[in-house]
Order: sequence, then structure tokens, then C-alpha cells
Amino acid sequence: MTMTTTMTTTPTAQMQAPAQPALKPIEQVAEMMGLSRDDIEMYGTTKAKIRLEVLDRLKDRPNARYVVVTAITPTPLGEGKTTTSIGLAQGLHHIGKNAVVALRQPSLGPVFGVKGGGSGGGRSQVVPMEEMNLHLTGDIHAVGAAHNLLSAFLDASIFHGNPLRIDINRIELRHVFDVLDRSLRHIVQGLGGKNNGVPRESGFDITAASEIMAILALSKDIFDLRERLGRIVVAQNMDGEPVTAEQLRAAGAMTAILHDAIKPNLMQTMEGTPALVHCGPFANIAHGNSSILADYIGIKCGEYLITEAGFGADMGFEKFCDIKCRVSGLKPDVAVVVATIRALKAHSGRYRVVAGKPLDPEMTRENLPALEEGLPNLTAHIEICRRFGLPVVVAINAFPTDTSAEWALVERAALEAGALAAVPSTHFADGGAGAADLARAVVEAASHPASFDFLYPLDIGIKQKIETIATQIYGAGAVEYSEEAEERIATFTRFGYAHLPVCMAKTQLSLSHDPRLKGRPTGFTLPIRDVRLSAGAGFVYPLCGTMLTMPGLPSDPAGAQVDIDEHGRIVGLR
Repeated sequence: MTMTTTMTTTPTAQMQAPAQPALKPIEQVAEMMGLSRDDIEMYGTTKAKIRLEVLDRLKDRPNARYVVVTAITPTPLGEGKTTTSIGLAQGLHHIGKNAVVALRQPSLGPVFGVKGGGSGGGRSQVVPMEEMNLHLTGDIHAVGAAHNLLSAFLDASIFHGNPLRIDINRIELRHVFDVLDRSLRHIVQGLGGKNNGVPRESGFDITAASEIMAILALSKDIFDLRERLGRIVVAQNMDGEPVTAEQLRAAGAMTAILHDAIKPNLMQTMEGTPALVHCGPFANIAHGNSSILADYIGIKCGEYLITEAGFGADMGFEKFCDIKCRVSGLKPDVAVVVATIRALKAHSGRYRVVAGKPLDPEMTRENLPALEEGLPNLTAHIEICRRFGLPVVVAINAFPTDTSAEWALVERAALEAGALAAVPSTHFADGGAGAADLARAVVEAASHPASFDFLYPLDIGIKQKIETIATQIYGAGAVEYSEEAEERIATFTRFGYAHLPVCMAKTQLSLSHDPRLKGRPTGFTLPIRDVRLSAGAGFVYPLCGTMLTMPGLPSDPAGAQVDIDEHGRIVGLR
């Protein structure tokens, strides 16, 4: 594809948030999807929940083209995958196509931590961004409440005579909290005397890492949710057998807490494009995709459904294919790989990118040798998407400091790697108009046949699945297991869970387990230090290298900039 897009904004203009647009009534946004006022439950005037009963009415509609947006290995700054997903949906509308975008709901942890909000940016964001980033309709809090209720049931059962003979040294369930707090990673609970419970070691994970968040995202209906919650393994008993939420008699109450949270949320982009925002599992810990139910609805409500998979193609995209698509039965038609010139230069290994600190000025100057040295990372992600049988379009998230020579170099490398097109997109500055060329490339790619298939069959062992992902997706030469990981794999196999897919937990900052290894590392040994079970969600998740399930706040957290102005309006979110 010939690239004709030009940048018309200054760096300052790109970084400034545009004025808030006039929002469409949410009922009108629903009408764009073919939904009536009776199909939605209003939460104010700017957001609504969609009743699941619409699925039966929509079942005979044809499916939209299913487009999954992924990315190269990002820098700590992020490369604009959410912004690109939103911009692409707006771009499709701009060229006359009816599109819906499905996104995850931001966790308060990153919102107040390093990353900031998850509503997109510039002229390609979901609005009102404050509502999307702060609580929305309370789904994440419902997940946290359901999880901690289960924790309370577990501790109460132990306290009241321990009828299930739970081994307190083999408890799997921790607590959750939707704020970054490193001091809660490891705790001792039950202190202060026998009336305060049984003393034991425990800890907190961030709510997005809760198995219940993954369950909510993978459930097909309320009854599937109820069954999955009952299957959660919370501990082992004295005989080494699993103890479940069903045995604790907690699953029914947990389902009641999540009764409304299972319904997808409807919002809109700055240009009025429908946006489904539902669930928020992290891709470096969980499977990193929005809900199956949002996709079930969105795929019946337009010509194109754009869904975002977290982080790079080695992370959320692989899990989208091997976990989410196995459960949903939906098959994607196109993969879009988002790249930035700055990130590709960073993958040369010449520069160090630190969130919250200015970029090295050299990264914003034309440097074709550095760019070329980083291009193997892009090639790797294109090859990952093609390995799943999908046509690939590269979206170059354009910055004012990019040059046409740099874009041309990326396009050449992308086409050589098998992408159908590589298109600069100025959606941040120009909204849907800036993504029109990208939208046309996606429409063209969707006309090509896809031969989607999974990476591995389910009937092989846990180790074989881990090693398939490690070698074929990450580029590892070998896999090394700790004694604890070996023991866990043997235990889960004995429990009958060897047939489950695996959900790798690793750094998002490298194709490997080591965030210092940039570009396209190969031949390394992937260390598996632990393996955990999410029986309700339906996967086993190995922990690769050092992996935190409760991050901590930085020295200058994004939340320090959040406040209210003289009119009582929220300011400082980014």
C-alpha cells in the first residue's frame, strides 16, 4: 500500500487533550447497533448496561468481520494500542462502515500508578474518560467483593472447626485490592487472639489478577458464570485433594454479587462510535481480553467488530487465540499490529525508556540504522499473527517527529515479513479521518481468506503446551522448571487439569521473560518458577521469571496529579 498520510500537528498539539465533544444520548448509540431502549439499562445519560436477553434476538443476524488489535513489544510508555483500536473503529465509520469497538475496563491501579487511564487519547478515546477510568458501573468493585467474600468463607470455614479439613499450608486463594500497594503482597493475617481467626500467611493481588475477573470475561451467560465460580480451587485438604468454592457454599452468593456486572457496558467514542467496555484482566498475568459477552453482542451489531488484546502478540493476542476463542467459538478475520517508531528504535538496544521521564532526544530524530536494528521485533509479532492463520495489517501509530523515510522502512520490513500493509495513522490528532487509510487497509485484509487455528491441541500435557508457546511464540531455546513448578504440574495433572490451556504470566516488555532483552531474543532458557491453577476460568498459568501479581506505586504516581477544579470537575487524569 502506498503511504500518503502526512502529519499536520505539532508535538505540543498531539499531547494536549481536545475539547470534550457533545455526546450523543446513550440510547442513540444503542440504536446505531440496532438495539432498543428496552435492551439497555441506563447508568446516567452517558453509559448503560446491555441486557443479555438481546443475544437471543440477535442470533440470526450475520456476524461482523472480527478484527483483533495487538502490538509489538511495548515500551513502558505504551504504544497506543487502545487509541488505535478506537481510532480504527472511528476510521471505519469515516469510510462508511458500521463498526463497534470492544475494550477492557481500566483498573484503578494503573490509572493512579504509572500508566494512567485506559480510555485512549487525543481524538480517539472513549468518553466521558473520567467515567470509564473511575469505577464506570462498578464491575471491578463487584469482582473484588465476590473474590474477598470467597476469602471470608474460606477463613470462616477454617475458624469454625475446619469441616473440609483444609490444609492451611496449601491455600491457593489470596485477597484482592484494586489499588497498587506493594506492602500487601505478603501479609500475616489472623493475629490478635483466637477470636480473630487462624493466623496464617497470605497476601493481596490486584483485582485484575483475580481469577474471578478472568471468569467474568470468559463466561457465556449467568449460569456458566455460576458453574465456573463453583469450580474455583481455593486450597487442598489434608489428603491433598482440591477444595472448591462450591464446597465452601460461596458460589451462589458470589454469582449474586456479579449479577449485574456480567452485563457489558455501552459507551461511545469522541465521534459517537459505539464502544463496549467490559472486564479488565491483565495480559501479563491473566488472559488480557475484554469479555466474550461483549464480543457476542458486538459481532451482531455492525459490519466490523474491533477488539483489543492486551500488550504484544506474544501476550494478549496468543491468549486471545488459544483461550478466549476456544471458549467463545468465534474466529478472527484480521490481526492489526500496532507499532511506533520510538518503540522500534528502543528495540535496537541503544536507548532506555523509563515511564515518567523524558525520552532520549535522539529517539525523536530520524535514525534509520537504529530503526532497522529494532525491526526484528516487528517481524516477530507479524510472524506470530500469521502462525495463527490471520492476514496482518501493521498500524504505525504516527508521531509528529516521525519521518516519511522511517515509515517507508517500516513498511518494507512489514511487507517482507508477510503483512498485507503497513499504514501510518494519525488518529490521535485527527480522529477517524486520520485512521481512514488504516481502515481501508483492514477492509482489504478482511477480504483475504483467514485459516485461523490454535497453536496447540488440548490433549497434550501442561509441559508440552508451555514449551510450544516458549519456543514457537517467544523464541526460547529451552524451558527450565523450578522444583515447585514441577510439583505443581504433577499435582494439577493428578487433579485432572492437564487438558486445560495455559495462560503464561510474564513481562510484557520483552518477547522473553527478561525485560532487559529487547528486539528479538532467541535461544534463551525460559524459567518457570511456579505454576498456578484457575480451574474456574479454565486455564493453568505458569509464572515466568519474576512476576508480580500486586504491582507497587512509583515515586511520582499518576494519581498525584488527579484532583477537582474550582467547578468540582475531575482534572489530571491521563
